Amino acid sequence: MAQRYDFASDNVAPAMPEAMEALMAANAGYASGYGTDHVSRRAADLIRALLDADAEVRFVASGTAANALTLATLAAPHEAVLCHRHAHVATDEAGAPGFFGAGVGLVALPGAAGRIDPDALAAVLGRPETSYRQSPAALTLTNATEYGAVYGENALADLIGRAKASGLRTHLDGARLANAVAGGFDIRRLSKLGLDIAVLGGAKPGGTATEAIVLFDKALARRFDARMKHGGQLVSKGRYLAAPWIGMLETGAWVRRSAHANAMATKLAGLTPFKVRHPVEANGVFVEMDEPAHARLTRLGWHVYRFLDGSVRFMCSWATTDEAVEALGAALREVA
Repeated sequence: MAQRYDFASDNVAPAMPEAMEALMAANAGYASGYGTDHVSRRAADLIRALLDADAEVRFVASGTAANALTLATLAAPHEAVLCHRHAHVATDEAGAPGFFGAGVGLVALPGAAGRIDPDALAAVLGRPETSYRQSPAALTLTNATEYGAVYGENALADLIGRAKASGLRTHLDGARLANAVAGGFDIRRLSKLGLDIAVLGGAKPGGTATEAIVLFDKALARRFDARMKHGGQLVSKGRYLAAPWIGMLETGAWVRRSAHANAMATKLAGLTPFKVRHPVEANGVFVEMDEPAHARLTRLGWHVYRFLDGSVRFMCSWATTDEAVEALGAALREVA
């Protein structure tokens, strides 16, 4: 039976119409290169307005590059970045932060549903610095988390405040930030919380292969373009990375379509006979499913992944339909 990838990831969905229309509009005429063009300026202005912040904005072609470049900006090779033990930077980026950072280390912290445990963070921050260990220089947080949980403003403020009090810089991996915003997080608070850098996801919400790097600390922009060039991310036709953001933000589709993805996840959670392991606060549903049931589901044509904690993950996207959710729900009841 042919495999269906509808729920394997939000990356498998096509780009939303608003992003593609903006891309086509940006294709007219000539423009300067390497992100100096009018399209990139317009997209950056829209992101600043979204965040209500005066920040430097750059566009790159992948979340891995965005995270690795920015973490390398915040930590030296002899230092480390604190992260959740199941954060994307720790489990899915093939050592890119260490590669881009010429040896920057990662210190993994526990916490339910992908949210860092404040006590675990405090314990690490309380360790004495030594010459034989990479001491932390930065903290990275993910919202929504790898398990679809959303940090509230107070929770983020607590973690960022602890890090700042210990002299650390702070970073946000916002690959699914649009889903967190659709789930109630106030994106305008990011710049007020003390973040130095945030990565805003464009691909997962329904853009093309584009992510936005937001440098809240504008001093970090010094030589950042050279860092991007060194990392192969200062692309010559930069307008094609920036353009989808114009379509997604001018129309409100970045959040509106993410709200749809969240709603589809909530519907799926209500249909599955399997125990849901993590809060459904964004566009992911994680269930407890044994291997025979997972294999039966695969034989029925549904391709989904077993995730880091052993649960089986279902991701909804802007393009997920009610009919697809209902068909999957029926398949889940069949294999249960």
